Amino acid sequence: MSWLFGYSKPQNSGSGGEGGIPPPPPQPPSKDDKKKIEEAISGFKFDSAALERAAKAARELEKSKHAKEAFELARMNEHTQQLEYQSKIKEYEAGLEQLKIQQIRIQQEERRKTLEEEARIQKHRVEYQDMLARKRQEDQLAQQARMHEETLRKQEESVQKQEALRRQTIEYEANLRHQNELKQIEARLRGEAQVERENRQIRLERSRVEAREHRETVLQSIQTAGSVIGAGLDAFLVDKNKVFTAVGAATVLAGGIYAAKFGMGTMARFIESRIGKPKLVRETSRLNTVDLLRHPIKPTLEAHLRKIAIATRHTKANKGFYRNVLMAGPPGTGKTMFAKSLATHSGLDYAIMTGGDIAPLGGDGVTAVHKVFNWAKTSRKGVLLFVDEADAFLRKREQERISEGMRATLNAFLYRTGEQSQK
Repeated sequence: MSWLFGYSKPQNSGSGGEGGIPPPPPQPPSKDDKKKIEEAISGFKFDSAALERAAKAARELEKSKHAKEAFELARMNEHTQQLEYQSKIKEYEAGLEQLKIQQIRIQQEERRKTLEEEARIQKHRVEYQDMLARKRQEDQLAQQARMHEETLRKQEESVQKQEALRRQTIEYEANLRHQNELKQIEARLRGEAQVERENRQIRLERSRVEAREHRETVLQSIQTAGSVIGAGLDAFLVDKNKVFTAVGAATVLAGGIYAAKFGMGTMARFIESRIGKPKLVRETSRLNTVDLLRHPIKPTLEAHLRKIAIATRHTKANKGFYRNVLMAGPPGTGKTMFAKSLATHSGLDYAIMTGGDIAPLGGDGVTAVHKVFNWAKTSRKGVLLFVDEADAFLRKREQERISEGMRATLNAFLYRTGEQSQK
């Protein structure tokens, strides 16, 4: 349009047509970048219809009397448009620079993603190689374990074969020994039978001779004894004094035997009633001659019991810790009496319980045992707790025949008696 106003040639730098677009960057942009570039270029496209209208208006202005003012106005308008076009070109160049920066940023982002992907792939490769190495090592260990098991199995089979061979050898030797012994026994029995057959006649003849001699000897002895006894009876019956003397001696002897038999029993019962004790009486305060002559306990046991009594008395006086004592012995030997006397002379209360009462409680035995010990702790003087017949529930915990309730009761009793106490 400027050639209408006297310019030598049109201005191409600020036309804003498509020929003024700089060449694209060397790397092709993405679809989003192409869309943004097309939107930026669409504002700078050339409109030919507007140019035709401007030419028509110029021809009309040449015919008008106000052409000079119109020319000045058009020139100023053209200058303004050129300035606007230049500003738009700068904006377009700035947009291109922004696109370049954005493209560089996108390239950097893609490169970062590529590096991250390569790092991830490298990490995955390292992990996979590590997994393969671990699996290879596990396979080697498993192979070594299988080889070791195979070696052990072969060794066990070899040992079993050797054991079976040794057992077969022992059985074969035992069988041979048994057969040899049978043959020896058979040969010995055959020899003995042969000797027995050969000596049978000799033994029979010897037996006949011995029997005949024995019969003759017995007959002669009977005849001699009969003649002697007959002569003695004849001489005894002829003399009457001897007959009376023999009858009196027999009578006196029978009376003496009868008197000794019943008199000794009567005397023994009398002595037992005076100095002894009936069998049904287990304990009495009466003293007899036997008790006076015999010491009730052994000296070693007496010394041990005296030591326990002295230690208990001193413990009570010094407020120390009492020990647990286990006394074993048959019934009626004075265990309960010693416990009562020990508590009385030591200034303690005493309580007696029996193990036979604990056994039937079953699962309630634990509570009962704890109640007894808690009750004993409430005494100010202290309690000597005597468990009579403790063997009714005290036993080894390793035994399989013990019930769960009895095991729990035993554990509770051992827990309460496992340490020393001041009460």
